[in-house]
Amino acid sequence: MPLAFATLAVGFFGIMYLRGRDAALAVSSQWMVDTATNYNLSIIPLFVLMGALIHRSGISKDLFDASYAWFGRFRGGLALSGVLSCAGFAAVCGSSLATAATMTRVAIPPMRSFGYNDGFSAGTIAAGGTLGIMIPPSVPLVIYGIVAGQDIGVLFIAAVLPGIMLVCLFMLVAAIVTTIRPDYGPAGRAMRLADMLRASYATWPVIILFGVVLGGIYSGIFTPTEAAGVGCAGAFVFGVFRGHFLDLESLRGVFEETVKTTAMIFAIVFTALILAQFVNLTGMPHELREMILGWGLGPIGLVLMICAICVLLGMVFESIGILLLLIPVFLPALGAVGVDLIWFGILVIIVIELGLISPPIGMNVFTVKAVAPEIPLGSIFIGVLPYIVAMVVGGVLILMFPQIATILPDAMR
Repeated sequence: MPLAFATLAVGFFGIMYLRGRDAALAVSSQWMVDTATNYNLSIIPLFVLMGALIHRSGISKDLFDASYAWFGRFRGGLALSGVLSCAGFAAVCGSSLATAATMTRVAIPPMRSFGYNDGFSAGTIAAGGTLGIMIPPSVPLVIYGIVAGQDIGVLFIAAVLPGIMLVCLFMLVAAIVTTIRPDYGPAGRAMRLADMLRASYATWPVIILFGVVLGGIYSGIFTPTEAAGVGCAGAFVFGVFRGHFLDLESLRGVFEETVKTTAMIFAIVFTALILAQFVNLTGMPHELREMILGWGLGPIGLVLMICAICVLLGMVFESIGILLLLIPVFLPALGAVGVDLIWFGILVIIVIELGLISPPIGMNVFTVKAVAPEIPLGSIFIGVLPYIVAMVVGGVLILMFPQIATILPDAMR
């Protein structure tokens, strides 16, 4: 059953059980209307539209070609290129599954032609795809900001350094694996400096969009919603400049993709908030807070417990569903023990990323498998294991050194 239907059923019938049918109808309809008119949610379709425009402009292939031009000559260079191109696409996409699906189509064929191990190649792209929900703009960070009552712009800025850290850790893993097993990632051909610069020049739209969106938010020129609008306009202009979106049919495809994705996200958001109202009516969040305070877990103990739950849920649910199911329940307890909710938001995103590639049901792994069905599922899970270690290391570093996530927001304030 789709997550939206499941959460709606539990929320609606739960409220009806506690307060009656009329109350359930009134609460459910009112929350849907109130949420649908929440101005902050307008950022989601705008960033989804920006990602669709960039995707259909063919920039994903340019990102991979540019990364390969610089790193292809090294052993494991195509894997390094895959990680970097995933990071670049994530910077204008905001979705983990979309990043994994897109880059699988772009990166797996050249990896295969150069004799790369299929499982390692697919594992690299599955892990690199998780960067889609860390590197801003990120739809899950928007959802977290709305549910937790945190500034979305500050969350975007806080995610920059952790995102860069994860990219570096993934590239380090790719280099180590191909050093230990040279047959997994043979070196490609070297390119002339002129060709390297030419390939890099094709990526300038992504660099400009990323700089304008985040730079505008950081400097206070734009609100996050205004930045999303500017990003959409910029993506459209760049697409037209590259010869796309010159007819109504191509634009129709972009808007259809945007509407379908936005409708799916909003359906989950609306129904999960109804479920959250049912949970609040039961008094469970406050009882949970009292119970946790009684256990004496402290801030770190509570955070580690939530992280463990996130990893388990990440094997089954998409990132947005996890946030909407967990954050309303644990928010009172997090506030009671004084957890920094900006830092916690970054950490929980990393943990959700971990769940998306963890066996037995890693959503990103299954996405890669769906796009490249000829690669055995077991091989992809084996290929992704080193990146799971890298992600655990990244989470531990954020846990031990919160400044990685907080130094830029602190400077912003």
